[in-house]
Amino acid sequence: MTYKEIKKDETINAYISGADRMLEAIGYNEHSFAHVTRVAETARYILRELGYGERECELVGIAAHLHDIGNVINRHDHAQSGALLAFSLLTERRMPADDIATVICAIGNHDEDTGSPVDPVSSALILADKSDVRRSRVRRTEASAADIHYRVNYSVESSSLKVNAETREVVLTISIDTQYSSVSEYFEIFLGRMILCRKAAERLGLRFRLNINGQVLM
Repeated sequence: MTYKEIKKDETINAYISGADRMLEAIGYNEHSFAHVTRVAETARYILRELGYGERECELVGIAAHLHDIGNVINRHDHAQSGALLAFSLLTERRMPADDIATVICAIGNHDEDTGSPVDPVSSALILADKSDVRRSRVRRTEASAADIHYRVNYSVESSSLKVNAETREVVLTISIDTQYSSVSEYFEIFLGRMILCRKAAERLGLRFRLNINGQVLM
């Protein structure tokens, strides 16, 4: 079972679409294929830059593609329900049990409220997921001024995550348009995510750095 095969699986993709529709109905930003593809590409990049093998890169791609699937059931505890859904789907597709264990562990640990970076795959997934902050994920631009979550996401003009294997650093660089949101508001809603990113980086033997508008803040 490969990441390429998972991406083309119509059944799995139907659940991802359903999860995104549910989130849209309750007012969340985009969590569909643009998000999971960017997370998968970033997570695979992280592990490749650090010298991990093709197996880990395949597994983190699969975990990234499936990581938000639990939202089709409910936003609450979606990491855990997503892990259970992924277990069933991957077992049906005869993925080896040890690979399934790695994937569902990463999915079950990607949320900042309940998760922990327990291995390289889960750590790369956390860093990739929490760094995907961008204006194009905002669905309700008319609500941006009134809601801090919309406002902060809409204010992000660009974001990138870069690994430097030589200095053992991973740097999240963000450009924020402060006419829509302040840097302090970013921390108000994303501090838990940034702390989890720091822990994930440490699990990979890296230092996490956050650069917003040219200033190193972590």
